Amino acid sequence: MASPQLGSHKVRDTLAFLRARISSGEWPIGELIPKEPELMELIGVGRSTVREAVRSLATLGMLQAVPGVGTFVRARTPVSSILTEFLQEQDLEEVLIYRRSLEIEAAQTAAIKRTDEQLEALRQSYKQNHTHILNGEYGAAELGDTHERCNDITRPDSFHRLIVEASGSKLLLDLYTGVMAVLGRAVDSGVAFLGITPETMDLDHGALLRAIEDRDVRDAAHTMALHADRDLGLHTDMLSLLPHTERAESLIGAGYDPQTGS
Repeated sequence: MASPQLGSHKVRDTLAFLRARISSGEWPIGELIPKEPELMELIGVGRSTVREAVRSLATLGMLQAVPGVGTFVRARTPVSSILTEFLQEQDLEEVLIYRRSLEIEAAQTAAIKRTDEQLEALRQSYKQNHTHILNGEYGAAELGDTHERCNDITRPDSFHRLIVEASGSKLLLDLYTGVMAVLGRAVDSGVAFLGITPETMDLDHGALLRAIEDRDVRDAAHTMALHADRDLGLHTDMLSLLPHTERAESLIGAGYDPQTGS
C-alpha cells in the first residue's frame, strides 16, 4: 500500500507545481510549458508522474498537447473549460451577448488600469495588422487569418486578448477564454461568421487603441460595444444573417462609428 500512496502523493505535488505556475501567469496562456525531461528534473519526479499530471490538467482544459510540438497552456484555471462545456449547451446568440459584455468591461477597465507595457503591446499588435491591411495583404480568404490572430485568446499577440489582459482581471481572462473557445468552434463549423471587413476592423481597433491610450472609459466602452456587435454574427438559417443590434445602430447614430470619421 505504501507505493501507491507515494505515487499518488508525487502526482499531487506535481499537479500543484504545474498549476501554480499556470495560475500565476509564469507560464502564460498560449505558451509552451517546459519539455518532459525539464519537468522531471525541475520537480524531481519520474516520467510517468509528469505524464499523469499533464494528462490531468489537459482533462481540465488547462493544457493541450500538440504532437511533435509540445504542450501548450490553454487556460489559467479549470474555469474556462467548465464554462466552455456549459456554454456549448446554450443558444449561440446568448453566447455572443455574453462575449460582448465581457469585452465591453475589458475595454473600459483597460482604459483605467492598462500599464505602459500593455499599451505598447496593443500598439504593436495593431500596427502589425494595420500594415498588412494597408498593403492589401488581406483579401476575403486571408481575413479569416487576421481575425483569428485578433480574436484567438490563446495567441499572445491577439489584439482582443491584450485588451482583456490590460483590464488586470485574471478572472475576466478565464471567462473570456471559455467563451471564445465556444465561438471559435461555431466559426469553424460555419454557424458563426466574421461580419466585418478588414478596413472596418482596422478602424475599430484604431479607435479602441486611442481610447485606451487616452484613458477614455466612455469611448473605450462604446467603441467596443459597436465593434463586438459587428465583429461576429450568426447565420440564422445558414443563408440569412442576423442584422446589427439596435444598440449598434444607436451607437452609429451617436457618432461612435470610426468609419464616419467622428
